[in-house]
Amino acid sequence: MRMTRRHFLASTAAAMAWTMHPAAAGTISVGGPAFGSTWRAALPDASRSAAVRELVASVVAEINQAMSPYMVQSELSAFNRTETVDWQVCSRPLADVADHALEMSRFTDGAFDPTIGPLVNRFGFGPIHGDRVHPEDLSVSTSGLRKRVSGLTLDLCGIAKGYALDRIIEGLPAVGVERALFELGGEVRTLGYHPDGRAWQVGIERPDTEPGVMERIVAPGPLALATSGTGRQNIRFGESGVSHLIDPRSGRPVDALPASVSVLDASAMRADALATALMVMGMERGAAFAETHSIPALFVRFEKGDSQEIMTGGFDAYVTA
Repeated sequence: MRMTRRHFLASTAAAMAWTMHPAAAGTISVGGPAFGSTWRAALPDASRSAAVRELVASVVAEINQAMSPYMVQSELSAFNRTETVDWQVCSRPLADVADHALEMSRFTDGAFDPTIGPLVNRFGFGPIHGDRVHPEDLSVSTSGLRKRVSGLTLDLCGIAKGYALDRIIEGLPAVGVERALFELGGEVRTLGYHPDGRAWQVGIERPDTEPGVMERIVAPGPLALATSGTGRQNIRFGESGVSHLIDPRSGRPVDALPASVSVLDASAMRADALATALMVMGMERGAAFAETHSIPALFVRFEKGDSQEIMTGGFDAYVTA
């Protein structure tokens, strides 16, 4: 079987999964598949679980139809196939996420790149084919996309999941849910407080061990938490392997030694993109960038049994253990 990023996500249940801590006392847990991975929610009671499942299914279906590179009939796949360089009408969700992806590309000086799909595919991690171009070759309006080069393709895998999580959290009050801890493919947002009155807590897994071993416990409050990492997510071709994360500037996978970056932000979509970009930058450069821009982030790296940890932008204020 050809190994792709989607298979990696499915096999690990989530990229560097967050773990609910604890999700048991006073709550019920519901969940299911989403985006080749899983979603889970801790709710105060079971009375709204069916409504939550319907909300998640609706959001996932809409975003898959708009942005999935794995669905031949999705809007994104149709855009990637066409060779026209004229404007193409698209849905508002696709336009919004593509526009934000370009914004994040500019902000991170190209460390986050929504046109990197063909390069990712070259290393065996994605389904997108096309020419290696640059984000500057893509234009976005409120209802359309335009490629300046016929071979341009769009890859929103590094940001669409965060957008989906934001949409789900925004929709929970409308289905009668005012308190919840929600995890989608390893990213987390909370709503209100735990039923016993305390803040929700989330565990950040270590990237060098089996799932379930925590590096830190945090209370994110109203902020989203997203993480990007290597370690369990790489193909083994030697001592450290080949990472699924590709540096757009060098055209090569980032160092596959166990490492992760965890980011806090008001938007899960932004946190999703920032976590990827900071991992691509590397620990030292990424931490300097995060500190300069006041980004709350946790950098963890393991090498030859030795661990390094850097917190930036006030991340330590959210750490409980």
